[in-house]
Amino acid sequence: MPASRMRPLALIAGVAAAALLAGCAPAADGPAAGGDDALVIYNAQHEQLTEEWTAAFTKETGIEVKLRHGDDSELANQLVQEGEASPADLFLTENSPAMSLVEQAGLFAPVDDATLQQVPEQFRPSTGAWTGIAARDTVLVYNPELIAEDELPTSILELQDEKWKGKWGAAPGGADFQAIVSAILASEGEEATGEWLAGMQSNAKIYRNNIVTMKAVNSGEVPMGIIYHYYWYRDQADTKENSGNTALHLFEPGDPGAFVSISGGGVLASGDHAENAQKFLAWLVGEKGQKILGEGYSYEYPVAMGVPARSPLPALDSLGAPDIDPSTLNGPTVIDLMTEAGLL
Repeated sequence: MPASRMRPLALIAGVAAAALLAGCAPAADGPAAGGDDALVIYNAQHEQLTEEWTAAFTKETGIEVKLRHGDDSELANQLVQEGEASPADLFLTENSPAMSLVEQAGLFAPVDDATLQQVPEQFRPSTGAWTGIAARDTVLVYNPELIAEDELPTSILELQDEKWKGKWGAAPGGADFQAIVSAILASEGEEATGEWLAGMQSNAKIYRNNIVTMKAVNSGEVPMGIIYHYYWYRDQADTKENSGNTALHLFEPGDPGAFVSISGGGVLASGDHAENAQKFLAWLVGEKGQKILGEGYSYEYPVAMGVPARSPLPALDSLGAPDIDPSTLNGPTVIDLMTEAGLL
């Protein structure tokens, strides 16, 4: 996620509504009003990656694209507030709970079947209302000088135990971590998730985002932390300034801590450019779009069949992710539970 502070869905909803009433919207690369031939994309994916995608798509097809950048929660709530009046043709996210929020509001058009067939079933919702476009793996980053690998927990659920008090960190205010909690909710249920969050409130050190969490582990401030994999791989490929004293640990296969979060893409039913929006989404999950992802700076996982991840990432199908339908991830309930636990 961007380094800027993430805000919960419940708070963002009010901000989005106020922005709508004031005639405002997330920042755009040029005017993003309807009435011309350009696709309007509400983009919560990494800006650099999406700009690479859209530049290549426009060069190949001649179809112009206008981007509105924001975070998952902000843009999902903006779309819900705008409803059928939204100028958006497509919505791209980093995590799937934001996609579920828009889907549950009935705002997506079904994705073309030929597009869905390019993405394995585990990386898209069963409803066909949107599709996965990229993936990121949940990992435990740890400092081997402070804790040995054979001492690490095998399940993320263990972190609620008192033995881990003060020994791990995370960034509960961000959409990344909230997506991980949504996986715990989907696999363990509301009561168990509430208990886990209460344990987190007692045990964990709270940080602003994934990068700050990794830095804290690297500096020895805390022995381990929950992040997404690509922050570590990016830093390792660069100076290792923020990860040089750390290593990665994967939770056991099938554990909610092995959750692979799906970045989503969906076509808005109310958009003015339905045909070109479907064309863009098909291109995005096709070989050309996925190769830009797989070979680029982000170190996220391509989800399309046959497109490899950037070296040295382990294969996506080797990560042992739990079997969770992305469309069932419940962001609003996660926000409620985290608020009740005092984490938001």
